[in-house]
Amino acid sequence: MDRGDSQGQVSLLDLHFQAEGTVGAFLVRTSGGPVLVETGPESLVDHLEAAVQAQGFDLADIRDVFVTHVHLDHAGAAWRLARNGARIYVHPKGAAHLADPGRLLGSARRIYGEAMERLWGRLEPIPPGQIIALGDGETVRIGDTALEAIHTPGHAIHHITYRLDDGLFTGDVGGIRIGDGPVIPPFPPPDIDLEAWRDSILRMKAVHPAFIYPTHFGIKRDGPAHLDSLEENLHRIAQWMRGELATGIAEQALVPRFQDFLRDLLSGHGLTEEALQDYEIADPAFMSVYGLARYWRKRETGGPSA
Repeated sequence: MDRGDSQGQVSLLDLHFQAEGTVGAFLVRTSGGPVLVETGPESLVDHLEAAVQAQGFDLADIRDVFVTHVHLDHAGAAWRLARNGARIYVHPKGAAHLADPGRLLGSARRIYGEAMERLWGRLEPIPPGQIIALGDGETVRIGDTALEAIHTPGHAIHHITYRLDDGLFTGDVGGIRIGDGPVIPPFPPPDIDLEAWRDSILRMKAVHPAFIYPTHFGIKRDGPAHLDSLEENLHRIAQWMRGELATGIAEQALVPRFQDFLRDLLSGHGLTEEALQDYEIADPAFMSVYGLARYWRKRETGGPSA
């Protein structure tokens, strides 16, 4: 597995969600024991366990787990690690969903239907005493390692970016990037906020990161260029969607048009067909269509966004 900082402290764990290189987690070596950033979905917990063991540890060795937000591809297996006694660090607005995941499950079932358990597995409550809500700027020290929580809404109101030295674990607010392709922001409903996202990009840039650790996917050693690509495509994709919606096209009909638009954008970077498919696995087009449509309805009509 790739090592991802100047000290080789961070290792990338590929969880093999439908394909290699689409969903990851990160193991951080500290003098206080191994730390996990992201868990992936519960459906892939066996993959997570094998990846951790390949690094010389067992899941039971992990006492501290940091999740960027509570979406199931990032935090779905957190309860399994909590069963081993791990502490789960999360945004204050996400903590309640880990303690009582009923609403989170209901929302996911409405989207994924019968595919819910196959894709994401089970979700069970985490005892509140094992959930640690982190304030903006709060630092957690584990042995010789410090992780700083930076609240970065935009993709989700309960999103945290974690700073480790000269690197950032950016979850989804730092975008999706397969290989050396461009950075594509994912826009799922319900709480996309482009203004907040732009502010979050500025906060991430202010750190001057050398490394970016995007959950989808990898270890990127060109932090400033990565964030520039994210900022450019956030604007480009959102404005394209705004123009399409202005024609009155139905959201369902817009999904294949959005897929073609993204494919054209990505194809200009010389990506393989496999890489193009991996972008779609990591960032399904229908999710971004529904999320951006909801955002623009709320922004431009002032009416309900549901």
